[in-house]
Amino acid sequence: MIAEKLRKLYDNSGADALFIECDFLRRYLTGFYSTDGYVILDGTGCKFVADPRYFEAAEKRLAGSAVEVVAGSYPEAMALIAGKKTLGVPFPFMDAAAYVRLSKSHTLTDCMPALRGAMMYKSEEELALIQRACTIAEDALLSVLPEFKEGMQEREVAALLEYRMRQLGASGTSFETICAFGENGSVPHYETGDRALRFGDPVLIDYGCKVEGYCSDCTRTFLFGDDKQHEEFKKIYEYVLTAHQLVKEHTVAGMTGREADAIARDYLKEKGLDKYFTHSLGHGIGLQIHEYPVLSPRSEEKLADGMVYSDEPGVYLAGQLGIRIEDSMYMEGGKTHSFMSKTQKNLLVL
Repeated sequence: MIAEKLRKLYDNSGADALFIECDFLRRYLTGFYSTDGYVILDGTGCKFVADPRYFEAAEKRLAGSAVEVVAGSYPEAMALIAGKKTLGVPFPFMDAAAYVRLSKSHTLTDCMPALRGAMMYKSEEELALIQRACTIAEDALLSVLPEFKEGMQEREVAALLEYRMRQLGASGTSFETICAFGENGSVPHYETGDRALRFGDPVLIDYGCKVEGYCSDCTRTFLFGDDKQHEEFKKIYEYVLTAHQLVKEHTVAGMTGREADAIARDYLKEKGLDKYFTHSLGHGIGLQIHEYPVLSPRSEEKLADGMVYSDEPGVYLAGQLGIRIEDSMYMEGGKTHSFMSKTQKNLLVL
């Protein structure tokens, strides 16, 4: 399977060889994670150049695979591409110094379109890892919910949630955990702070974890106690939940990202809330938390089986409240399915 994937990537790149330094792309091509190293993919096969910090582990991990491990560093990597005229490198994920250095000896072409096209379609192994990351994320949240108490700070909740995900087997977080109490939820990408939890507060948590590099992404919004002063919040919550569910029910293969986004956006427009839905409906999920496809008002990418993406409509009233409901989703059999089934999406009051 890996050999077939690598051959197809090489053929689609249009280059004499691919030269990859970026860490998550090295992991995608080899299945091995390291903070340094070089992957060279050409017509003869795939080689991973590893220095002494990684060589032993790489040899053990990649034994019997389609990837040959070569001892060395930059000079050895450059020797492997000597005589290659056109070199495929990922333009969006290389710095200017690397570009200038390589362009002195090779004609450079962007191989990211070929990589992006391959990475949009997840294998069974990749889907299983994402499912595991989603399961850990949900189990961790369920274990943390009983720990909520008045006076806790946002950063305390975020730290506890991240700790539980690690306990359950996560290798790290997908991104900086967002925990927003009360009015802080109105900032979609809020920076978790020291706001203390008060009875009646809305709580928005946007979080995820990684398993072997593959990410999960989840957002849940709920109330910490019901002070009977949040009737508007409850009404908007139901609208956001309906938008989320409509996307899951009606997003099918062949639909563009723009059309999927419109399912939620048009519904919220009917409720007079579309102007408060200030971000795209969703994004691809994989080794990066934001991949392709993109589900946005401008996306013409067509959705298909094997793709993984978020479904996260939201409504934000500045200085008042924020409500977002998000699942990591995948397409199979031409329909959208959720990786997440353990945490409830109906409004939870702790």
